[in-house]
Amino acid sequence: MSTTLEPLESLEPTLSVRQVLMLERVLAGEPEVVAGAGQLDRAVRWVHVAEAADVGVMLSGGEMVLTTGVLLAGDDDKQAEYIRSLHRAEAAAVVLGLGRAFPAPPDVMRRAAERCGLPMVVLHRPFPFAELTEEVQARLVRRKFAAVSMSEAVRTALTGLITAGAPLQRMLDEIAHHSGCPVVVTNLAHRVLATAGERSAVDDVLRDWERIARQAGGSEGDGWIRAELGGRGERWGQIMLCGYRGDTATGRLLADRAAEALVLHRMLGGTSAHTWEEQSAQSLLTDLVSGVVPARQLLPRARAAGLPVNRRTFVPLVVRDGDPAELDRVLRLLGLPGIVAELADGATAVLLSLARDQDATVLTANFAARLSGTVVAAADPRTAWDDVPAGMREARHVADAVASGALDLPAVVRLKDVHLRGLVRLLRDDPHVQSFAERELDGLLCGTGDDLLAVLRTYLATGRNKSRTAQLHHVSRPALYRRLEAIQGRLGVDLDDFEQAASVHIALLAHDAQQS
Repeated sequence: MSTTLEPLESLEPTLSVRQVLMLERVLAGEPEVVAGAGQLDRAVRWVHVAEAADVGVMLSGGEMVLTTGVLLAGDDDKQAEYIRSLHRAEAAAVVLGLGRAFPAPPDVMRRAAERCGLPMVVLHRPFPFAELTEEVQARLVRRKFAAVSMSEAVRTALTGLITAGAPLQRMLDEIAHHSGCPVVVTNLAHRVLATAGERSAVDDVLRDWERIARQAGGSEGDGWIRAELGGRGERWGQIMLCGYRGDTATGRLLADRAAEALVLHRMLGGTSAHTWEEQSAQSLLTDLVSGVVPARQLLPRARAAGLPVNRRTFVPLVVRDGDPAELDRVLRLLGLPGIVAELADGATAVLLSLARDQDATVLTANFAARLSGTVVAAADPRTAWDDVPAGMREARHVADAVASGALDLPAVVRLKDVHLRGLVRLLRDDPHVQSFAERELDGLLCGTGDDLLAVLRTYLATGRNKSRTAQLHHVSRPALYRRLEAIQGRLGVDLDDFEQAASVHIALLAHDAQQS
């Protein structure tokens, strides 16, 4: 795995200079920041008491140095060099206790600290440095232990989910629970593959995702923490904690643990053969088709997934018996922006996003012409995003209406092409329609009538063409006549009578719709 975790020791949680100054014991010393006020968020890795003039050589960076300055009094050069040595050693801050050596803040040290950007604090009341050292060291140790505990808790929880075969979303929900902020997984193009966290907070992030994505390669700050995802020497995405409120070191540790688990989850295949990109598209299109989530709430997800949404024409399609990977390949071949996702019952949803000046009818026909052995059902183009869910449902309805294999269909089937079949399918769950179908077809619905039911279906679908029906069922015309007579006898109807034949045809369409 390309996600290499640093040793916990190198990720020690820290206190900032500002946090140290807010401790009760420090406040009792009446601290005053006399230089470097803009650097108070520096991390304090340790507290060091030192009076030596060359203290810088004893430091390794991140220390808050406490001193009375007794060896510096009366020597301006030593005072300036003392500050410069702390700056070179990357000390976090210097705290000077005022007293006999310095009854007031030394101007030389203050000016040198300001030039170096080193926070300098003076204590106006006598203060036992040992108490401050003890307090800060104890807090740092507790924070380090808490970070280790958190790390192991996250690792244990995520490993348990992987072992149980949990889906990606469940993994991300667990990560969001521990981080307390939105979590976003993207591919290398910064397109959002999955999210987790409080819905309103996630929507806020996705609403501004274009700006965030442009800055995704920059340095971390304000709680935006990233970790790379990849395996076998190849990067393929990243996970981002968006607005993490804890300290950066702990957030980075959490992001690394999450990345480690997600890489393992993907390597093991999770619970689905779908890639994360396919799962992302499937979630979005499923929500659009269902209408459970308002379209306006889905707009940030669509934009973050890379679908153009501003001033576009949307063409909802549903393809029967289509391979999602093949459909996606055809879209790329034709240069058509869109997303593809497999729905239930062998249907695949496709949402095209075209420029307003493009001919939606021609481009849809070109797309359908590249496919073979499939039914492409299309809704009328939509120019408003809020109308897309209704369009997706219309395309799904058209696809369902022709699922039973209606004859002589155009390459792209629309609502006007399904006629009575489409209306009956809409009404299939109505109890009156169900009882009508059973009543009209009662004589053929027993187990011995299946063959006759098939003949009736073909006879009515061909417009009562006896020659065509005999040909399709590979029987002679006399044999077909005998079967038609048996059908009419069982149903008690005359199929040469248009009204009676129409009634049986409607009942058969309703029966087929209910069965499918």
